[in-house]
Amino acid sequence: MELGTGIGWRPEIAEAVEGLPELDWVEVVAENICPGHLPDSLARLRARSVRIVPHGVSLGLGGAERPSPERLSALAERAEALGAPLVSEHIAFVRAGGPLTASPSLEAAHLLPVPRTREALAVLCENVRIAQESLPVPLALENIAALVSWPGDELTEGRFLAELVERTGVRLLIDVANLHTNRVNRGEDPVAALDELPTEAIAYVHVAGGVERDGVWHDTHAHPVPRQVLDILAELRRRVAPPGVLLERDDAFPPPGELAAELEAITGTLRGATEGGSRDPGPARTPGAPPAAAVPPAAEPPAAPGTPVPAAEPADRERERLAIAQTALLSALVAGTPAPEGFDPARLRVQARALAAKRADVVAKIAPELPELLGGTYRPAFLAYAKGRPLRGGYRRDALAFAEHLLARGRPEDPRHRRQLALWWRDRTGPRPPRRGTRLVRAARTRLAGVGR
Repeated sequence: MELGTGIGWRPEIAEAVEGLPELDWVEVVAENICPGHLPDSLARLRARSVRIVPHGVSLGLGGAERPSPERLSALAERAEALGAPLVSEHIAFVRAGGPLTASPSLEAAHLLPVPRTREALAVLCENVRIAQESLPVPLALENIAALVSWPGDELTEGRFLAELVERTGVRLLIDVANLHTNRVNRGEDPVAALDELPTEAIAYVHVAGGVERDGVWHDTHAHPVPRQVLDILAELRRRVAPPGVLLERDDAFPPPGELAAELEAITGTLRGATEGGSRDPGPARTPGAPPAAAVPPAAEPPAAPGTPVPAAEPADRERERLAIAQTALLSALVAGTPAPEGFDPARLRVQARALAAKRADVVAKIAPELPELLGGTYRPAFLAYAKGRPLRGGYRRDALAFAEHLLARGRPEDPRHRRQLALWWRDRTGPRPPRRGTRLVRAARTRLAGVGR
């Protein structure tokens, strides 16, 4: 299935995306759209025969729990509403705890790496098969960027993906920016990963930018695509012509001309890779992280065609063990519990800070009144609140819990701002949302109270 060249559609750049010349397709975050109320921009793109692929972020197919039927149904509904040729998700876990561990559920609100073990692979494969049976179109899965490595990995990245494809027939979404991230952060060789991939299974490719700080590569999707990522794209192109390539940009959106230039750099890299010799992206870097040899030499070579896959242990036992391990890791990241054995505590602290910062950013976007009311105190106050208080019920509930936390402690100190925060909190926690007229009256009342002071 040929997709061509595309870009990630975001509301902030909808007009710029529509104006891009020779745009073949776009990708949308599945959880950010409502099938019955598609944005006008997406409707116009569909009318131009631009294909739209929903990209999920919340299934958590690498988690110990079987995928939620409700989440699968929602993803299927979006695929049908968009007339999508396929859907994509991630090889990651995003939540832990719950019934398998008899502990409270924890949400990462982030894509976390799956152990590259045969047990974890068996669980992942069953979850993928469940998803495939529930979706009306083919599924493609993306390799993720990671800051931490699991101890005891038994397979390399490439071999893990190869066996996943062999057992399930799932397609692959290869993110070359994530391969670069893992080279910097985990000392993994992207060329070695490409060599082991079943390239015939690639559905499309992601290209994105990031930035390096203090020896850690942050996969921000908010910076221009660096040369190192384009070099890995060229290496992939020398092995296979990917059916589709897509530019991801999620923040700090540049002018339309810069987006077009980045797309041209991508297509130019693909053209150049078929004309010149191989370019070596360089040795794997290991600043502050275990060397690439930390992936044990026991990682097995590809099995001969027709070789049966070894029988797995009963899935329930595998799921329980995986659940315990993932819950311990996630608890260390979001609840401040000790680092599980075998993990680098310093790396976990970096990851924990990144998760808390992301959580603060998302809450600020969905509840902009909070940073407006709190000003420069918003971020430190939220990070202090989040420490030891894991995300459990989504970002909107998180925003309300944060406001309640402040009010219970007599914050903000300014009485006027405290009243405004209390009104905002009551409006959203009452038994029935206030009507528009009520909101306008309250807003006017709040402004008059401020003028009178």
